Amino acid sequence: MEFFIEPFALAFQQRALLGGALAALMTSVVGTWLVLRGMSFFGDAFVHGVVPGIAAAVVLDINPLIGAAVAAAVMVFAIEVVNRQTVLSEDTSIGLLFVGMLALGVVIISRLDTYSGSLTSILFGDALGVTASDLVGQAVLAVIVIAVALALYRPLLALSFNAEKAELWGMKPKRAHAALLVLIAAAVIGSYQSVGTLLVFGLLVGPPATASLIARTVPRMMIYSAIIALFSVWLGLTLSYHLGTAGSATMALVPIVLFFIVLGITRLAPKRAPQEVAHA
Repeated sequence: MEFFIEPFALAFQQRALLGGALAALMTSVVGTWLVLRGMSFFGDAFVHGVVPGIAAAVVLDINPLIGAAVAAAVMVFAIEVVNRQTVLSEDTSIGLLFVGMLALGVVIISRLDTYSGSLTSILFGDALGVTASDLVGQAVLAVIVIAVALALYRPLLALSFNAEKAELWGMKPKRAHAALLVLIAAAVIGSYQSVGTLLVFGLLVGPPATASLIARTVPRMMIYSAIIALFSVWLGLTLSYHLGTAGSATMALVPIVLFFIVLGITRLAPKRAPQEVAHA
């Protein structure tokens, strides 16, 4: 029992666990819609897209959340401009911004004397450096993200399975899509301190993808995703403590490993008719 309790004996370790748990809840709820809509690449690009905003905030010595929010808004606007003004596919515009925003972030942060340490903190997070004030802001953001995601359940559900029918039913799929982009941005912004801008993608996609292998309905997929994400945070920090590995990276790695374990188990189980997540 001591093996599981000892990693969280100190206050900063408890804050790391709580910060990771809040990040897990946000990313698992938003990530469910991301996986259902097949937008994982967009989520990955978005994670990279906030890097220059955070880097600029560090250089200017302002709240990184402000910089991340500005960068996220720029990312969404730029994608829309490229899509409307060119014949390029959305994947192409996302790929261009993916590389461009990440490179810009590294260029900005390279102006600091503490270039290496600052870049590592931004990209890979500092789970053990989460403060009480960070937790307050993260908790507020988590409540907002989860509440909005649940409030928009029906429009997002319709959008995920049939955008044309959603339009006919008057659910305004374009607005629902825009709201989803905002939710992704908020989840990434609220999670980067705990797991970093790069590794947050592991929590954003890993738990929902794993949940999709065993869930038959969207609500169950969302619940399973949250449970898997919370377990990943706890196990990741526990293993990190005992193995001496990076906490953020270990947290992000656990759900990916779990995905392949569950995939193997489901494939070895007796063959049944192919399952899809139901609309209910």
